Amino acid sequence: MNSLFKSMNIPDDLRYCTSHEWLRADGTVGITDHAQEELTDVVFVDLPPIGKEVNAGEVVCVVESVKAASDIYAPVAGKVTAINEAVSKDPALVNTDAYGAGWLYKLEVKDAAEAGSLKSAVEYKAQLEG
Repeated sequence: MNSLFKSMNIPDDLRYCTSHEWLRADGTVGITDHAQEELTDVVFVDLPPIGKEVNAGEVVCVVESVKAASDIYAPVAGKVTAINEAVSKDPALVNTDAYGAGWLYKLEVKDAAEAGSLKSAVEYKAQLEG
């Protein structure tokens, strides 16, 4: 099982939630490689409306796979400023490029310091190995 985690893609430049969402410094949010592997084939993404105000830990959108529907939580408080229309048209992007073309939405982060409370890549990897 450890070899799985050694090969798993966990970029160093992102911050991570215990619930498997990632946050880029520019406010882009998606789900981790681990999360998309657990979901298997993503078939539908229900994205939030632009302008939606969210609090950290609040459900923002839903990703549905052939196995289950999963709530996607806001890593930090903010306002949704963009959504990835490409994943609405091609939900498989979440599986094929979780940290690139498969991003879900962008937030105007309310408090940049809040991102500091999220896990680093090393801490997130430790969570998965735990």
